[in-house]
Amino acid sequence: MSTPAAPRPTVREAVIALLRDFGMTKIFGNPGSTELPLFLDFPEDFSYVLGLQESVVVGMADGHAQATRNAAFVNLHSAAGVGHAMGNIFTAFKNRTPLVITAGQQARSILPYEPFLYSGQATELAKPYVKWSIEPARAEDVPHAIARAYYLAMLPPRGPVLVSIPSDDWNQPCEPVAPRRVSTQLRPEPALLEVIGAQLDACERPAFVIGAAVDRDEAWNETVRLAEAHNARVFVAPMSGRCGFPEDHPLFAGFLPAMRERIVAKLAGHDFVFAIGAPAFTYHVEGQGPHVPDGAALAQLIDDPATASWTPLGTSAVGSIRLGLQDLLARPAPKARPLPAPRPARPRAEAPAPGQRLPVAYVLQTLDELRPRDSIVVEEAPSARPVMHEHLPIYESETFYTMCSGGLGHSMPAAVGVAMAKPGRRVIGLIGDGSAMYSIQALWSAAQMKLPIAFVILKNRRYAALQEFAGVFGFKPGERLEGTDLPDLDFAGLARAQGVQGVRVETAAQLRDALASALCSAGPVLMEVEVA
Repeated sequence: MSTPAAPRPTVREAVIALLRDFGMTKIFGNPGSTELPLFLDFPEDFSYVLGLQESVVVGMADGHAQATRNAAFVNLHSAAGVGHAMGNIFTAFKNRTPLVITAGQQARSILPYEPFLYSGQATELAKPYVKWSIEPARAEDVPHAIARAYYLAMLPPRGPVLVSIPSDDWNQPCEPVAPRRVSTQLRPEPALLEVIGAQLDACERPAFVIGAAVDRDEAWNETVRLAEAHNARVFVAPMSGRCGFPEDHPLFAGFLPAMRERIVAKLAGHDFVFAIGAPAFTYHVEGQGPHVPDGAALAQLIDDPATASWTPLGTSAVGSIRLGLQDLLARPAPKARPLPAPRPARPRAEAPAPGQRLPVAYVLQTLDELRPRDSIVVEEAPSARPVMHEHLPIYESETFYTMCSGGLGHSMPAAVGVAMAKPGRRVIGLIGDGSAMYSIQALWSAAQMKLPIAFVILKNRRYAALQEFAGVFGFKPGERLEGTDLPDLDFAGLARAQGVQGVRVETAAQLRDALASALCSAGPVLMEVEVA
């Protein structure tokens, strides 16, 4: 008598098993009707991370994925939910953050009738800002699609993927899918690294331009070692979403602006420019002239073939930043070079006179004096970023995150995700008042999980970055720019309404005590700081 075949698992059971094997036991979501079948018999070793709006959901998942270095699992509602989330899906794509995004879809049996809440072009909706998008042809293909999505999300350059899943698929029988080991470290071509190494050895005045991929690929220490071996001045690339070099190091030279002519001016005097984990270069406005100083050669080590393809000149080696740097470090020791001139000492900000609003520089300087050196800054205050570069230096790997996209609404929920991933670490959400209103619902999630986050809202009552940028487009100083004023927002009140302690700071006398208290709080605290 033959032994009866073991019952096949359901799609839901097969997917849950895969997620467990992949270490994705947190589901970030905001549930809709077409997602509910996933949650039948929800396993006890999984947790559901609720965000009150889909953009917040993706922002939290982004922060968590970056901080854990593993893909996060996101569950969104069909067309409307994905639409709400698109701003932070775009940012996750630019951040190179691995996310497996699932979107609910109406039942297959009624899709021909364009049912309520279905997604008419589910695989097209998130393009071009996902690496791969699919609605499996059959229910039994869903687990394989989830596995493929995970591997693709984790392959460099990492990024989000999307799988649309009809609601009646979850209960269908399928074959289980066993997890596989897939390489995520691709070594750059040795011949190109040899060319770059020879250029480094031969040059007289090298400059390194460090991008976000350095910290993403755990190449911080190798970058420091290579810079010290060559006594190279080290700049941070424009619009970098991570920090890849200690900003108190003697070789640190500052930050490059996103303007061609100013980049060339900053790099003047160097005969070799090595972009490590960075585009060469990210521009924000139209420019003219050369991309590097006259007489300077350019080389690049990058994890993204697409970025390498549009680099305007020089040599581009594609692959793992860390492995490429290790190969360069394995070369014979270079010739001795003198240390470059040190960067000028950081300026000190003076306390404001009584009755004056707090300068941003003074606020950030005070924060730097009080915060632990290994505290994590998650920033989204575009107009304050140049000030931050001078008064809030980053010292260690994995202690700075922001958006590489320029899109607002990422960093407040990302701070929540980072704090979830780094228990015991102090997380500081440094957010502008305009940015905060894109994803203020993230405070509720922080309160529910009692996360030790100090949210510092720099309240200047305007979209300051737009007002400061207006001159590029012909606006005269002081000329009114419509739609950029933000009066009458009560952030302390908004925080208290969501269960977060809210504190308003208006004077220098209040600032230090309020910061010290927020930086040792067991739960989330929001400081609304009135700045000039």
